[in-house]
Amino acid sequence: MRQIVLDTETTGLEPKDGHRIIEIGCVELERRRLTRNNYHQYLQPDREIDAGAVEVHGITNEFLADKPRFADIAEDFLSYIKGAELIIHNAPFDVGFINHELRLLGSGYGQLEEYCSVLDTLVVARKLHPGQRNSLDALCKRYQVDNSQRDLHGALLDAEILADVYLLMTGGQTKLALSSEEQQAGSGKKSDEGLRRLAENRPALKVLRASEEERHRHDERLLAIDKSCGGECVWRRVDA
Repeated sequence: MRQIVLDTETTGLEPKDGHRIIEIGCVELERRRLTRNNYHQYLQPDREIDAGAVEVHGITNEFLADKPRFADIAEDFLSYIKGAELIIHNAPFDVGFINHELRLLGSGYGQLEEYCSVLDTLVVARKLHPGQRNSLDALCKRYQVDNSQRDLHGALLDAEILADVYLLMTGGQTKLALSSEEQQAGSGKKSDEGLRRLAENRPALKVLRASEEERHRHDERLLAIDKSCGGECVWRRVDA
């Protein structure tokens, strides 16, 4: 499955108040692996950015003055996400803004959901960790994802961080050791059957044996070690 972790930055909080997208960041996953086929674009919003929003992401109107508008990149963006599953934290916010931008282009573009499906990682996190804080920063702390570079929000950086969080959050076991209860639960017929099928389908291991020259050089090396340590070379005793 092709998945795209997406984040946006905006001029404010509500598209109904005329706020616009100013940055889109996407990270592509194929079969849960990062492909590095990312998408990143700053956008000219044709309106002032709220002061509170600037404090969050640090993007200014001056910086965006020469950037393209959403209409200029819409075809490329939609082509990039088409057919994928979008992974978004607090999806209604980003989806609402993207659909607002599409509506401004005219009815011919439809809505985002016509191009791809959407998975909200905030909903997933709330099911996994009910009653706990599930912001992106809180999830980073919980899953030990490094977000030390996140002094300010940024669409591409946040998408990269969310990709790491998503893979850990949905990847099953994240602990190195199992409790005794978990070990007992995993020792039933279903687990045994899975191991049996794995053994049956595994190709024969290729055995590489040392040549006579390699064995001779190995023996010489052990003899030198044995002499240097007063006859205490453990490996010579094992060979014997």
